[in-house]
Amino acid sequence: QVQLVESGGGLVQAGGSLRLSCAASGSIFSIATMGWYRQAPGKQRELVARITNNGNTNCADSVKGRFTISRDNAKNTVYLQMNSLKPEDTAVYYCNAIFWVAVRYDYWGQGTQVTVSS
Repeated sequence: QVQLVESGGGLVQAGGSLRLSCAASGSIFSIATMGWYRQAPGKQRELVARITNNGNTNCADSVKGRFTISRDNAKNTVYLQMNSLKPEDTAVYYCNAIFWVAVRYDYWGQGTQVTVSS
């Protein structure tokens, strides 16, 4: 069983910054692709950024140049640095872990609220 615990959300003014953290339990972190997703009220959950176990990253066009995903395998933690925040970034942010051990495993955290005021 893998547990993902997010932290770092909160209320920030437009133009501000936040750093989200997601700590993973278990021994699979180093082989997992880790991702950050978000879901705003009335909208579908969408991918924000993703980082593979090799450190390759990709992110949504809406956050390019503003958000950066990184990981620390020694700490079993993935981060999302969010700069130049906009009101439209307001959402619940979820951490996700995907890995393969014979079959595909997919785990989610409980989510952390990010609210950006204008």
